[in-house]
Amino acid sequence: MHRTPILTDTPWFRLEVEESDWAAEDPAALARWMEQLLIIRRFEEKILELHGQGLVHGPAHASIGQEAGAVGAMSVLGTKDKLNGTHRAHHQILAKLLNSALPGSYDPRRDGPPEEAATLVRRAMAEIMGLSEGFCGGRGGSMHMRWAPAGIVGTSAIIGGNLPHAVGYGLADKVLGHDHVSVAFFGDGTLMAGQSMEAINLAALYNLPIIFFLENNFYAVSTHVREQTRETRLTTRGAMFGVPSVECDGMDLVAVRRAMQWAVETIRGTGGPVFIEAILYRFLHQSGPLLGSQLGYRSKEEEAEWRARDPLATMPARLMAMGVLDEAGLAALEARARRLVEDAAAALTEMPRDSNALQIRAGALPDVAEVEHGIRGDLSELRGERFLEALSVPANARTEMKYIDAVAAALLRNMERDSRIVLIGEDVHRLRGGVSGSTRGVVERFPGRVFPTPICENGFTGMALGAAACGLRPVVDIMFGDFCIVAADQMFNGIGKFSHMFGGTEVPVVVRARVSPATGYGSQHSMDPSALFALYPAWRIVSPSTPHDYIGLMNAALRCNDPVLVIEHQDLFQTTGPVPHGDLDYLVPLGAARTARPGSACTILTYSTMVSASIQAAQAAGIDAEVIDLRSLDPAGLDWPLIGASVRRTHRVLVAEQTARGTSHGARIVQEVQERLFDWLDAEILRVTGTEAAPVVSRPLNMAALGDMAKVEVALRKLVA
Repeated sequence: MHRTPILTDTPWFRLEVEESDWAAEDPAALARWMEQLLIIRRFEEKILELHGQGLVHGPAHASIGQEAGAVGAMSVLGTKDKLNGTHRAHHQILAKLLNSALPGSYDPRRDGPPEEAATLVRRAMAEIMGLSEGFCGGRGGSMHMRWAPAGIVGTSAIIGGNLPHAVGYGLADKVLGHDHVSVAFFGDGTLMAGQSMEAINLAALYNLPIIFFLENNFYAVSTHVREQTRETRLTTRGAMFGVPSVECDGMDLVAVRRAMQWAVETIRGTGGPVFIEAILYRFLHQSGPLLGSQLGYRSKEEEAEWRARDPLATMPARLMAMGVLDEAGLAALEARARRLVEDAAAALTEMPRDSNALQIRAGALPDVAEVEHGIRGDLSELRGERFLEALSVPANARTEMKYIDAVAAALLRNMERDSRIVLIGEDVHRLRGGVSGSTRGVVERFPGRVFPTPICENGFTGMALGAAACGLRPVVDIMFGDFCIVAADQMFNGIGKFSHMFGGTEVPVVVRARVSPATGYGSQHSMDPSALFALYPAWRIVSPSTPHDYIGLMNAALRCNDPVLVIEHQDLFQTTGPVPHGDLDYLVPLGAARTARPGSACTILTYSTMVSASIQAAQAAGIDAEVIDLRSLDPAGLDWPLIGASVRRTHRVLVAEQTARGTSHGARIVQEVQERLFDWLDAEILRVTGTEAAPVVSRPLNMAALGDMAKVEVALRKLVA
């Protein structure tokens, strides 16, 4: 037996710097970085002080000890280069903000920071304190910060959640032709999360200009890295995906700078991504002012060893030895950093005459009336568009089209219309249009805007969010509706909350979810997930039942600046219906239902395949039921004027759905009908749904688990009896 060692051609090494590396740096730049270290340290100390005084609502995750990694990394980036971070990102954000405000010639030995720098520091403090002057109006606080003018696209407090977003930034830069670099900062604990691996693999697969910057401070809260993984050489996670990887001393600012310079040069030369591991230490506990040793998971000796390497102790001594700064110069920088931070705090707080307790300055807190601002837009982006309902199309201007052909045609037409639209999903590039034919013709026409993915729903959905935040309009293809749950973190914690927590911003993501409950695919491939999306108010949800409505609603979704879920029901794929001949550019309004069958005996509220089932049930029962195709299913999109007008005439309501009872929209709709229209009801509201069970493979059990025409007919007879 012969064993041949398996080696990698991927660059993978530890970088060490020498005194000559420090000597090669511009003295003015060294002084500037020293000032930034001081500002960041004093800022975070002040935040902890304010937190102790009850003036910071929520956690305060200090990065004290890790400042050199942030300042060294930011020294290589331009303002248009992008970054995100995790719940512990004050140091990176402050360094990026300061660099965005400082002129290239800035030398703190002779210059004072411009007023813009002081304003940005104050606004960062205000955000952490939850004040209206903060970048996000106080909605994000310490853990969720976004300031796009400085390249801060949005931090995420979900472990691993930010890495796919950065992949999306790089994807947008690639498609839009921008020569920028994006950086995702994260910790050793984050590296153990599955979507972190998904993100690194996606970035490598598409050769994107991303730097994955790991701050290895050895502890995920209190769990040491040795307790997290057997392989503690964390740069292996880059090398295993063919990503050039470098380890460096994160307590040495120039070492981090050299690693970042190498990463950027590599990206410029051979493409990205690059993986950097900076080994450093947070001096305090996960959150707050206590030491890890005070909580029993670190020793005082370990903490003392790392304290001796504190960049705020080692760098001043080095700069004085180099002649960059003397004691008076250092003292001046220290005094100015303290003054900058104290002035920011003073502008946000006050001491009332009748109290000795510091308080938030009057008028600094946001108006509670704005609590829902930014959840979603007002659809003003659709004003001026051409809307067309099927009944408005003359008979001689119609042509029959199969539903699945409408799906493919609408996507292709929109990609022709808007170069920002990209397609993301599994198998979308093969099988003559994906597994269902819904992407037919797209890859042939737009190969540079189609991104077939590995099986990693959380990863590629997060990538879509990042791309949408940076100028693209992604279409995410979910092969089966159930797989939305695999991507639940990015669907709900990410896309569903992004706009609101960052103070209102556009999130133009369209998710197409195929639903196939009657095909025998079993419990994990058969559900309609749309009611789960209705729990998160940012999402707009449409479920078209005809080819005409599919084209119009997809056109609206791809012009909308809010996230939209489009349900594509497989039972409809082979059905046909009239569409305008030669016209694929009309819109159907979001939030508008249609009367599929007029009637006077009762009102059936339904959608998707149950529209035709309800019409057939009414005919079979001989009951003059009015059937309303809801089309838009999100709480903000229900068409209450149309629903109310119908109920005021019929006085009876049936909600008909095919999906399982527990994951249906019906309970919410019934509640709202009662709240809005109770005085007009002459009978209890009835619901038809599937059973409590998810569909299974056995055909009789599969069909028994679903709502259908027969169940609607029974309910109709009961309702009008």
